[in-house]
Amino acid sequence: MTVRSRIPFYVAVFLLITAGLSVATWRHFEMGIPWMTGEQQPVWMVEARVDFQGYGESAQVNLHVPQQPPGFRILTEQAASPGYGFSILENNGSRRAEWTKREVTGPQTLYFKTQFVPDESIVQQPPKRPPQPQTVFWEEPQATAVRELLNQATERSSSPESLTRELITLMQPDNRTQNSTMLVSDENYLQILVRMLNHAGIAARTADALKLEDARRRQHLVPFIQIYDGERWLTFDPRTAEQGVPENLLLWRQGSESLLDVVGGDNSQVSFSMLRQTIPALQLAAREAASNGLSALSFYQLPIEEQSMFRMLLLLPIGALMVAFMRMVIGVRTSGTFMPVLIAVAFVQTTLVPGLIAFLSVVAIGLLLRGYLSSLNLLLVSRISALIILVIFITAGLSIVGYQMGFNTGMTVTFFPTVIIAWTIERMSILWEEEGPREVAVQGAGSLFVAICAYLAMSRPLAGHLTFNFPELHLVILGLILLMGQYTGYKLSELRRFTPMKAYD
Repeated sequence: MTVRSRIPFYVAVFLLITAGLSVATWRHFEMGIPWMTGEQQPVWMVEARVDFQGYGESAQVNLHVPQQPPGFRILTEQAASPGYGFSILENNGSRRAEWTKREVTGPQTLYFKTQFVPDESIVQQPPKRPPQPQTVFWEEPQATAVRELLNQATERSSSPESLTRELITLMQPDNRTQNSTMLVSDENYLQILVRMLNHAGIAARTADALKLEDARRRQHLVPFIQIYDGERWLTFDPRTAEQGVPENLLLWRQGSESLLDVVGGDNSQVSFSMLRQTIPALQLAAREAASNGLSALSFYQLPIEEQSMFRMLLLLPIGALMVAFMRMVIGVRTSGTFMPVLIAVAFVQTTLVPGLIAFLSVVAIGLLLRGYLSSLNLLLVSRISALIILVIFITAGLSIVGYQMGFNTGMTVTFFPTVIIAWTIERMSILWEEEGPREVAVQGAGSLFVAICAYLAMSRPLAGHLTFNFPELHLVILGLILLMGQYTGYKLSELRRFTPMKAYD
């Protein structure tokens, strides 16, 4: 007799578990679905306010808005501008919010709101064409001062980044010499710095950023310096020479494009208000999945009614795993194989204590009626059919009584599977006749114990969250059930038979 190798079986189980965990991990990182319930995601609400004075003629207002600032993802965008036409125009990677109106008179206020989600994976995208340094001409004596400052910074540096830092340091008020004082003033500092970097062969530009602080109003953009190192744009603080974009810094505008253009008005200005909010991470993941087309991989695209059905249906594998463990490893005897799972599902709907009361009441009354049917010597099919009808009358009666007494218990009894309860009553009645009341009590108590354990596992919020949002984890449950199916050792409940052997140790 040949013994079949179990290696293919264990390989298949390993593949099932690996596939389930891999897909769940991919869904977590790609779609942002959290592992735990109740996780909150910070979101920054930034509002740009544009004020200007209308001439009494048609007006067109253009505001530069960010494309995809490093460190943030744009969640939503909306404009609040009654009476104005609004659109977002994109041209060569530049985005501008445009308001238009036929006739504008007097003070005008426009709002543009954007929600930003912090995301470290969003980095500065390299330009399609490598930028080249601009040609800069200097007149004497500025040319001599620029040459001296660049020579001094070059001696202390070894790369474009270090040259930029040294040049910023040399041009600070505390370190200024005769050359830097002649070149720089508070009004032209940034322009001079950009021109000097371009003169040194480094492509440079200005950028405007917003420092994010909770509940701040009427804030203005802060200027920064950016240089191109041959691969990407690097950001520097022109006041401290610090390199990089801090996590609380939102780059609103990058490059030489104007921030605000107003045609048909004057005295225009833009200010910013910001507010830090938190929203459920699961809600954010579902919203982003719908926007990027990944919603087809989740149940959230289904109607609400079907979602509710699947939330309950996807809990069944957890109950099946619990029943398999209790029967095959622990050795608990139950009435029927998976009757405890169905009872646990009913408990999830009714809650535990009302469900226990309803279940015990239906089974007890059913056993009494089954005893009467047994005395009529009916055939099996007729007896079961009669039991089903009687169980329906019993549940209906309990519903009415519960409602009259002011309890919802009776109203939820209908979640119990009527046919399965009828079969359970029939099995217990036959078991009573063949094995006696003790065996009925053992199997009935075992069924309720396993059902309660399954209910406790299925009713956890984490269980509902994982099974609904990561349905591929059911492959892991399937693999565990298959592994338990190979267990042929002693059940834990059978070990008590070896207790007397301890006396001989």
